[in-house]
Amino acid sequence: MANHKSALKRIRSSEKRRQRNRIVRGGTRTSVKKARVGIAGKDMVVADTAVAEAVSALDKAAAKGVIHKNNAARRKSRLMRQLNQAKAAAA
Repeated sequence: MANHKSALKRIRSSEKRRQRNRIVRGGTRTSVKKARVGIAGKDMVVADTAVAEAVSALDKAAAKGVIHKNNAARRKSRLMRQLNQAKAAAA
């Protein structure tokens, strides 16, 4: 356990950040999973809205620094590619 005042404060602030980041990361994962389920469900209207929400959640997480911006871009790219492939298969 830390003994210095600054180290104790650092522990407290790190824990606050960790809790905040967990909420954002968990919400992002949930929205991405909903988008994948929507794409697999073959209902393109639902899939479109779910992907839009997931893209928004990824952008917000990247803006807050919870995930790296390239990580968000990669995930968005993969989601959009899956959506476009599903649309092509449905047409």
